[in-house]
Amino acid sequence: MNIAFFLIPKKEVAFIKYESTMRQALEKMEYHGYSAVPLINYEGKYMGTLTDGDLLSKLKNTPNFNFESTEKIWLKDIPLHKNFEAISINSEMEDIILKSMEQNFVPVVDDNQIFIGIIRRREIIEYCAKSVLVSNHSEPFK
Repeated sequence: MNIAFFLIPKKEVAFIKYESTMRQALEKMEYHGYSAVPLINYEGKYMGTLTDGDLLSKLKNTPNFNFESTEKIWLKDIPLHKNFEAISINSEMEDIILKSMEQNFVPVVDDNQIFIGIIRRREIIEYCAKSVLVSNHSEPFK
């Protein structure tokens, strides 16, 4: 099955520009209620996934930290503790199922490594559940 069927396009995804500050990231994540968001550079390339754990670690390891400090800390200076790799739009379903075991969403890039959207774990689990039901001749859910 073509994974593009599951793609939530970039225009519908909350992401953060890699050239942003910690405060901008905190505000966007709080506004959307997300614990992780894709980081995209000025060229549109996927740079990694920023998590609330990355932000907390930076906060913990920054001497004399206060909220005003968040306006002076650039995301490029915050280490990402997990390597959430993107998959190609040409990937197979098996690739995305394996990646979704480790992360809530899987970033998707085109052949030039340009971020084009995400596939959420929810849709992947739904696909797998329907596959199991079909193979067991059970009634699919809606």
